[in-house]
Amino acid sequence: MRLTTRGKLAVTAVTDLALRSHGRPIALPSISARQGISLSYLEDIFSALRRAGLVHSIRGPGGGYTLTRPPQELSVADIVIASEKYMGGADDKGTDTGIASAPGEMTAELWANFHSRVMEYLQSITVADLLTQREASACHADHSAAVVVAPPASTTGRRAAKTQLPSGDVPNSVFALGLAVPRTRTS
Repeated sequence: MRLTTRGKLAVTAVTDLALRSHGRPIALPSISARQGISLSYLEDIFSALRRAGLVHSIRGPGGGYTLTRPPQELSVADIVIASEKYMGGADDKGTDTGIASAPGEMTAELWANFHSRVMEYLQSITVADLLTQREASACHADHSAAVVVAPPASTTGRRAAKTQLPSGDVPNSVFALGLAVPRTRTS
C-alpha cells in the first residue's frame, strides 16, 4: 500500500460524506465545493470506493453516495487501500511496499516492519474517530475565538494603553471639541 494524494483525498471525501449524510445520499458536486477537490477526480475516487463496496451510489434527482457501513466500522486503511486498489489503470500488486530486490535486501525487513506499523495504525483509526476529532477541534476553535487576548506588554518599558477610548475630559471629535472650547465674543 502506498500513501498518495489520492488516498488522502479519499479519506477527506469519505469523512465529509459521513459528516453530512445522516442516511441521505450526498452529491459529489457538494463535496467537491466544500473540500476543493476536482469533481472529475472525486468521481474517479468514488468509483473505486463503490467497486470496493465502501459506498453505495443512488442515481437520479436527489441521488448521490452513502456509506455502506457505519463510520465506526470503516477504517482509514480500508479507504486508502480501496482508493488505490481500484484505481483506473493501476497494477494489482495490492501491497506495494516499494522494496527493491538486490540493493534493498539489507533494509527489506526495516521497510516491511514500517509498512506493517503504518497499516496497523491506519486500521486503528475509524471514520468515526476522524469525525470526533473534527468536532473536538471545531469546539476548541470556537472557544479560542471567544477568548479575548490582551496585547503583550511593551518591552521598551512603556505601559500598553488599556483602551482606545479617550478619557472623560478629552473630546473625541471635532464637534465635541467645538463644544468644549469656550467661545469669546469680540465686539
